[in-house]
Amino acid sequence: MTSAAVEILGLGLGILGWVGVILACGLPMWQVSAFIDVNIVVAQTIWEGLWMNCVVQSTGQMQCKVYDSILALPPEMQAGRALTVIVALLGLVALMVTVVGAQCTNCIRPGKMKSRIVIAGGAIYILCGVLVLIPLCWFANIVISDFYDPTVPSSQKREMGAALYIGWAATALLLFGGCLICCCSCSQRDETAFPVKYSAPRRPTSNGEYDKKNYV
Repeated sequence: MTSAAVEILGLGLGILGWVGVILACGLPMWQVSAFIDVNIVVAQTIWEGLWMNCVVQSTGQMQCKVYDSILALPPEMQAGRALTVIVALLGLVALMVTVVGAQCTNCIRPGKMKSRIVIAGGAIYILCGVLVLIPLCWFANIVISDFYDPTVPSSQKREMGAALYIGWAATALLLFGGCLICCCSCSQRDETAFPVKYSAPRRPTSNGEYDKKNYV
């Protein structure tokens, strides 16, 4: 596989991870109700996300409500909001930077500067993966701690929702895509750093001596 194909693959993975982060940010399923009582027949299921919470009735009806106050939210929810929004914006910046410096575009002439721009785009994708991993692990730690805490009532225990798993998958795509872009650009720069020099073959003249113009 050529370096250009690997670069396009890394860019595609980065875009998928970026879209996954946006999807995880908007879904209200960061933590859901835990059914641990003896009676497993429940009338409603509670979903809690970064922006709203939803109550799903057993009949299929769903009611969602946006949080009234931002400052009244717990710290992990405020940090999750801030970091996911920052990652969404940084993902757009990484996309534009990578496209500008990609081998398949002619926005910049080929050279060291173009390779550095692509490496910067890959580094931004890696940074996005690291930033979005913080609220995901924070939420997962709180959910698991509360689940095994005997002082927390059973009705308040929660389980990890689908948004966390989507976020972790998006994180893996961002990290892997960013590493592919950076490694591909570094290898391309190493190949172009030492160009091969060719010299014309020496041909003897009529008097049996070599022509001096053939020497470099």
